[in-house]
Amino acid sequence: MSNIQVLVRTNYVEAQSIPLEHRYVYTYTITIANKSDVPAQLISRHWRITDANEKLQEVQGMGVVGEQPHLKPGESYTYTSGVILETETGIMEGTYHMRTDEGAMFDAPIPTFALVPPHAVH
Repeated sequence: MSNIQVLVRTNYVEAQSIPLEHRYVYTYTITIANKSDVPAQLISRHWRITDANEKLQEVQGMGVVGEQPHLKPGESYTYTSGVILETETGIMEGTYHMRTDEGAMFDAPIPTFALVPPHAVH
């Protein structure tokens, strides 16, 4: 359908992580850019979060960080959220369910990205 680009930056939050308690905190900043010629609104999200033990968490809900941004062609929207894992590393992927101003529904894929603390990067 429409060309929605999703860019992701991740950050390991060492100050909030407690490895001895299997608590690893990450933030992720996402920029959603409307590269099409049709306005579209983000309606809901669906995340698949997998830790290093292959434990899957699925998160679904309306909007992102309490908003349902409406993007005109060429516009972008950036937000930051977070996740807590039981293992030091993991991956996330998902989709944003979008609606054009004409009412057409479509999914914008969120590419798979890694959650890895700086000391674990080779």
